Amino acid sequence: MDTTAILVTGAGLALAAFVVWYFFFSARPTVSAVTAVGGVQAVAITVKGGYSPNVIEVERGKPVQLSFYRAEENSCSEELLLPAFNIRRDLPAFKTTLVELPPQQAGTFDFTCGMGMLRGRLVVT
Repeated sequence: MDTTAILVTGAGLALAAFVVWYFFFSARPTVSAVTAVGGVQAVAITVKGGYSPNVIEVERGKPVQLSFYRAEENSCSEELLLPAFNIRRDLPAFKTTLVELPPQQAGTFDFTCGMGMLRGRLVVT
C-alpha cells in the first residue's frame, strides 16, 4: 500500500467510527415537560427528519399533552405510534397535532413513525 491508500483507508475508518458513535452512543438531550395550568404537563415536539426533542421526561400520574408540529411533507413522518398507550395519530404536514395521555406507570416508552424509522422516547418518573 502506498501513502495515499493508507490515508484514505484511515480517513474512512475514522468517519465510520464517528457515524457509529453519533447514532448509537452520543448523549441525547432530555427535555422535561413544563407543567401548565390545570397540572397538565406540556411538551412541544417538532417533526422534521426525526423528533426534536426525542427524549421527553414526565411525571407519573399527571396528564401529559404532547404537541407534534410536523414541519415537512416526508411520507415517513405522517403517522405517529405510541404502542404502550394504544395511540396512533396522523400528523398533517405543517400543522400541530395534540396527543394527550395519562402516564400511570413509571417506565420508558418508545414512540415512532409508522415505518419505525423515526424514534423518540417518553420517560415517566
